[in-house]
Amino acid sequence: MSLKGRVLFITGGSRGIGLEIGKRAAQDGAKVVLAAKTAEPHPKLPGTIFTAAEEIIDAGGEALPLVLDVRDEQNVRDAVEQTVSHFGGIDICVNNASAISLTNTPDTDMKRYDLMHQINGRGTYLVSKYCIPHLKNSNKAHILNLAPPLDMKPKWFGPHLAYTMAKFTMSMCVLGMAEELKPDRIAVNGLWPRTAIATAAVKNVLGGEELMNISRTPEIMADAAYEIFIQDPSSFTGNFCIDDLILYEAGIRDFSKYADVPFDKLALDFFLPDDTPLPSEIKNS
Repeated sequence: MSLKGRVLFITGGSRGIGLEIGKRAAQDGAKVVLAAKTAEPHPKLPGTIFTAAEEIIDAGGEALPLVLDVRDEQNVRDAVEQTVSHFGGIDICVNNASAISLTNTPDTDMKRYDLMHQINGRGTYLVSKYCIPHLKNSNKAHILNLAPPLDMKPKWFGPHLAYTMAKFTMSMCVLGMAEELKPDRIAVNGLWPRTAIATAAVKNVLGGEELMNISRTPEIMADAAYEIFIQDPSSFTGNFCIDDLILYEAGIRDFSKYADVPFDKLALDFFLPDDTPLPSEIKNS
């Protein structure tokens, strides 16, 4: 299996996990649309859609950088149309754009609440909506949401209700669209990391350098996404995948390359169900 010639539309693709997913696909010669807001350098965030495009090309793919605000319906529609005009279609839609605020209810201002729901839930729904007509023309169509398993334990809701609702809306899109799009052979899956991932959000919002040092690199999410994309969309759909478990099922046994510390020193991510399997080879990496 290969992603050569496949067209990926990736939101939030200028850095972090989104960019790494694009670079991994580019190694096969994929065509990658980097759809994100960062067109000018940001003082606290690395990269722009244009520097990201250079990385895609260096990795072996073709790149199309597009300025995209996933909250703006006309902007989304135009970006999808530009993609189809430039590359001839869309095979894979990656809903990676996200906003986070780990605040309780009294401390969450409504502007932040609206931002999280507009980007995470509504943005995922909106981008998928406009990609679906083109995905129907692909024989290997996938939608991948960077969204957690739907685990209804109160512990995930109490500390940061607004954020949890926003992320779980992305997860509900997986659940609903996977069922809706089965007749069209469009796979819809979720992907979530077992551990914290060393991204700008982790550094600037969650825990700074200390948390970065006990996180895995974004490459583990990119490698896991790749394994999802090469699956048969008619049979592999409606799954909430955990990054290292997807790789374990693909035959990977050494996970040490994704972190500078052993597994037992890594910070676990939110939303991991208590019954998530942990094979010994992962635990001992």
